[in-house]
Amino acid sequence: MAELRNPAVVIPALNESLRIREVVEQTLRHCPWVIVVDDGSDDGTAQCLEGLPVTVLRHPQRRGKGAALRTGFAEAHARGACGVLTLDGDGQHDPADLPRLLAAAARHPQRIVIGARLRHRAAAPTHRRMANAFGDWGVAWAAGHRIADTQSGQRYYPAEVLALGEVPGEDFVFEAQLLISAARRLGVRCVSIPVETRYRGADYPMRCSHFRPLRDLYRITSHVVRQVLAHGDVWNEYARVRAQAPVIDREA
Repeated sequence: MAELRNPAVVIPALNESLRIREVVEQTLRHCPWVIVVDDGSDDGTAQCLEGLPVTVLRHPQRRGKGAALRTGFAEAHARGACGVLTLDGDGQHDPADLPRLLAAAARHPQRIVIGARLRHRAAAPTHRRMANAFGDWGVAWAAGHRIADTQSGQRYYPAEVLALGEVPGEDFVFEAQLLISAARRLGVRCVSIPVETRYRGADYPMRCSHFRPLRDLYRITSHVVRQVLAHGDVWNEYARVRAQAPVIDREA
C-alpha cells in the first residue's frame, strides 16, 4: 500500500473561538501541515491560533464555506499537496480519524474518501438525519453513484480534485458539487469509512451549527436537480443508481 506523502489539512472556520485551538492542536498530532481559513470571523478565531505552527488565511468578510474551501485548496495545491483532508473547526469531527482516512485513501487511489457518520446515528438530531438521507439520494443521483453521507465535511480529496476548475456552488452546495463534478468530469468516485462524530450537548459545548436544514437543503436540492436534468435520461439514471450500494471501507 503506497504511502501518501505531503497531505495538507484544510479547516474552514467561521466564529470558532470556542473549539478551534483544541481542534488544530489535535490535528497537528496526526498531520504537520494544517491550513486554517478564517472566513471573516468576528470572535477572534485567528487570534486563538497564535503560536501554533499552522498557516492561517483570512477572508476580510464572510464569503461562505465554499469560498473558504476554495482558498484552502488553492493554497495546498500551489504548495504541492498530494491531497487534502478536511474537517470542521467546531469539534464535531475527531482528528484522530484522519490517519484512517489517509489509510483508506492509500487503499483506494483516485477516490474521494468520506468520513461517514454511520456510528451512533441515533444521537444525531432527527432533522439532521432526515436532511442527510434526503441529500444523499439527490447527490448520488446527480453524481451517478451511491454515496454514504454526502453531507459530511470530514473528507480526503486527491490532488486531481483540488485542481478542478470552475466548480459551481457556494456554502454547503460547493461540497455537494465537488462530489458531482469529480465523478462526472474526472471519473473519481467516493468511498466512505465510518467515523466518530460529536454532537452538541451539555457534556460537550459547541457553537450552533452553521447548517440550516430548510435553507441549505433547499439550496442543495435545487442545485442538484438542475445537475440531474442537465445529464438527461433522468429516470433510467435514477433506477441505475438506486440499484447500487454505497462503497464503505470497514477495514479503516
